[in-house]
Amino acid sequence: MIVLAELSFDCTDVQPQPYGAGPTLVFRLKVAEMNAVPIHAMALRCQIRIEPQRRRYSGEEPELLSALFGDPSRWGETLKPIQFTSVSTVVSTFTGSTEVELQVPCSYDLDVTAGQYFHSLRDGVVPFDLMFSGTVFGKGDNGFWVEQVPWHLSARYQMPVSVWWELIDTYFPGMSWLKLERSTVDELQRYKARNALPSWDAVLGTLLEGAGEMRE
Repeated sequence: MIVLAELSFDCTDVQPQPYGAGPTLVFRLKVAEMNAVPIHAMALRCQIRIEPQRRRYSGEEPELLSALFGDPSRWGETLKPIQFTSVSTVVSTFTGSTEVELQVPCSYDLDVTAGQYFHSLRDGVVPFDLMFSGTVFGKGDNGFWVEQVPWHLSARYQMPVSVWWELIDTYFPGMSWLKLERSTVDELQRYKARNALPSWDAVLGTLLEGAGEMRE
C-alpha cells in the first residue's frame, strides 16, 4: 500500500543574490512532508504574485501608483493581484523536511507592471503569494511512484521594500532605467548637443524644469 505524501510549503526568507548576471531575488523555502514518506525528488513549479491590497500606502506612494491603479478613491476595486513571475526548481531527496532556494530573475524595466509597482514603494513590505505545483517522485517497497503537487498548496511572505532597493542598488547604484523609442533617443541626443548638457540626467532634468514639473 502506497502512503501518499502530505506536503506543506513555507517561505522563510527573501534576499538579493549579491553576484549574478542580473538582479536576482533568492526565495528560501521550507518543504515539509508530514507522513514520513521518503521523497526521492520533486520537480517543483512556483507562481509568484504580488498582492497589493494587503498593505497600506502613504506619502508619495499613492501618486506614484496612480498610473497602475487609478485614483486612490477607486482602489477598493482596482487593487488586483499582479503576476510577478513563474520559476521552477528540482528538490532533492529528503524525508521529513528540507530547504530549497528559488532564484528569481527580476526585471528593472519600468514598462513592466511589477517593476512599476516596486519602484513606487518607499517603505513597508511587498506582500507575495507563492502558489505551488509540480510532480513528486517517491520510492517504496513496490518500486517508484509518482503524484502531483496539489494545486491548493501556497505560502505567503511579506518582503521588506528595503530588500528590493538593496537588490537594485547592488547592480545599479542609485539608478533606474527607462525604455525609449530609438527616434526619441535621437531627438534627446540632438537636444543634449544643442544645449551642451553633460548627461542624460541633465537632459531630462532640464526638460522637466522647463515644463514646470521639477521638484525640489
